[in-house]
Amino acid sequence: MLSYMLTRLLRAVLTILLVMTFAFIVLRLSGDPASIMLGPDAPTLSVAAFRAEWGLDDPIWKQYLAYLKSIVQLDFGISMRDRSPAINLVLERLPATLALTVPTMIIQLGIGIPAGVYAALHRQTLADRGVIMLSIFGFTIPSFVMGLLLVMVFAVMLGWLPSGGQDSWRHAILPILTMSVGGIGILARFSRSAMIEVLGQPYIRTAMAKGLSWRDVVWRHALPNASVPIVTIVGFMVGSLIAGAVVVESIFSWPGIGRLLIVSVSNRDLAVVQCLLLVIASAMVIANLCVDFAYGLLDPRLRAKAAAH
Repeated sequence: MLSYMLTRLLRAVLTILLVMTFAFIVLRLSGDPASIMLGPDAPTLSVAAFRAEWGLDDPIWKQYLAYLKSIVQLDFGISMRDRSPAINLVLERLPATLALTVPTMIIQLGIGIPAGVYAALHRQTLADRGVIMLSIFGFTIPSFVMGLLLVMVFAVMLGWLPSGGQDSWRHAILPILTMSVGGIGILARFSRSAMIEVLGQPYIRTAMAKGLSWRDVVWRHALPNASVPIVTIVGFMVGSLIAGAVVVESIFSWPGIGRLLIVSVSNRDLAVVQCLLLVIASAMVIANLCVDFAYGLLDPRLRAKAAAH
């Protein structure tokens, strides 16, 4: 088990390093921050001074080594736009994003998994068909379309909720609903499929033949085995939550890291974009690392395989 965890941890570190490297190279090749910050009509001397100040006139390999050195020293750079530490700008916006993503994940888990399990236990019924239809509706509609529909209905037509901003808890309802719908659909459909597959396994029939009640069969045998693939998809959904936050925060003018990322990319604020991508990549990698550890605990075959090696 220890070797299994160490292998996953090493892969996580390499993934973060690859993301950092890719982001660094793409940002340097996508445009000159000096021309964007100073404007296209800026004097040549001003542009040269700006590039020298921020080290943009150095070879890219030298810039990359300096970047890695600063990361090791926990120095995430200075914003070219605000002249303040990039990590401070990110940490200021992070609570706003967590205020959306954490409730969204709780809602997705609390509705999606029970709905999928219930549908699997009541196959070919009206409830099962309803869950399938609603789940397809949920994960096929893009988040920006869902957000606009919710704004039109609940903010414009009914006037029940505000259409944007962060002044009160009511402003968070529509963004959270927008981000929750797709994940609920994915989890419901995936949970249903996993549960149906498990219920068809021979050990379920064996448990029934031993005289166990249907309740015991479901709770002691079916659900624990169906949880293995469900845990895997939950880890991948963390990435979709972060990607969805970028879109949703723009639609609802929510001051989180998603909106900060869009503004920073348009301004070519290199330090802020790199810091944001590092934080986002780390969150996704940590989430998937936790899933890998949970997967190893839930699936005895992985423990046996790790012990064999």
